[in-house]
Amino acid sequence: MADKRLNKLAKLLVNYSTEVKEGDFVFVCADEVATPWVVEVTKEAIKCGAHVEYLLDTAEVSEVKLKYSNEDQLKGGNLIYETLLSRADVWLTAWGSRNTRSLSSIDSEKVKLAQRGAAPWRKIYSERCGDGSLRWCGTQYPTHANAQEASMSISEYEDFVYGAGLLDSEDPVAEWKRISMEQERWVKYLDGKSEIHIISEGTDIKVGTKGRKWINCDGQVNFPDGEIFTSPVENDINGHISFSFPGIFSGKQIEGIKLQVKEGKVINATAKKGEDLLKSLLETDEGSSFFGEVAIGTNYGIKEFTSNMLFDEKIGGTVHMAIGDSMPEAGGKNKSSLHWDMLCDMRSCGKIYADGELFYENGKFINEILEKN
Repeated sequence: MADKRLNKLAKLLVNYSTEVKEGDFVFVCADEVATPWVVEVTKEAIKCGAHVEYLLDTAEVSEVKLKYSNEDQLKGGNLIYETLLSRADVWLTAWGSRNTRSLSSIDSEKVKLAQRGAAPWRKIYSERCGDGSLRWCGTQYPTHANAQEASMSISEYEDFVYGAGLLDSEDPVAEWKRISMEQERWVKYLDGKSEIHIISEGTDIKVGTKGRKWINCDGQVNFPDGEIFTSPVENDINGHISFSFPGIFSGKQIEGIKLQVKEGKVINATAKKGEDLLKSLLETDEGSSFFGEVAIGTNYGIKEFTSNMLFDEKIGGTVHMAIGDSMPEAGGKNKSSLHWDMLCDMRSCGKIYADGELFYENGKFINEILEKN
């Protein structure tokens, strides 16, 4: 029997996050391990009158493609994604795998080439999300492999996943609307600011945000959610930043990441583990050594690092920055086939200033600032 919370999740994704309506073309995709999620989401979308197409992926096939493909094959694109994302009104994705490390032995160069091959469909996705013609939401399906990564049993991990989405509450949609209102106050405060200055252990970086829009993440793009973000001015980031937690890419961990940034570009990058992959990712394409996002995590119900950026980047008391592709809806102009988030803990000694005004300290917003403004 399917977990009742899974049905609640499907209803929320279809009716709240993406507002599926009669006549919509909905594209649903996930790894085959998440088939129960695909069933529930498809059912709810069809009940709304939508036309649904679905795709089930497998880690085994992905591994074979990366391992045995040559350069031309890896850069050849993905016809299925390019076609469906060009036509779909809604795209719903679930992450989850039987083996989160299935690609860990793949050569870094092949990973980079595959990222270049994804550029055409990522361009379609980015542009259509930016202009509002594609509504997208991604979520997590709890699997044994992901539970192991989080050092939890499967039942503990299910409680964590569904609890982070407030699916145990009587009316999850009402809860996310309340969160949306709270976050909107800080979005309005930061809109119009020209610079934010982030200071923490091993971090002192100034990020230009003039003319950019801050986005309120309230469960309508990622789920669970809980962050506010913008796409920074591409050539107006200076300083250095140390990321407190490992960066995860294709099942590989990169630990102890430190970046030196000048006029928006990463000019020096080091890592205690996985430095070769880090540098390879920065060389993916012309835009991959610049930043596409800066964000503040606001979900204080997520307290533990689980090696899953869907949750980790939302941890209340953290900030994250992403190299690569930016968000047009925030005013971003950086283009890349890569968008990769890295996480910095702010809970012990972190401070963030907006145009010189301290508004965030030790992992929390300073609410008195809103009363003054």
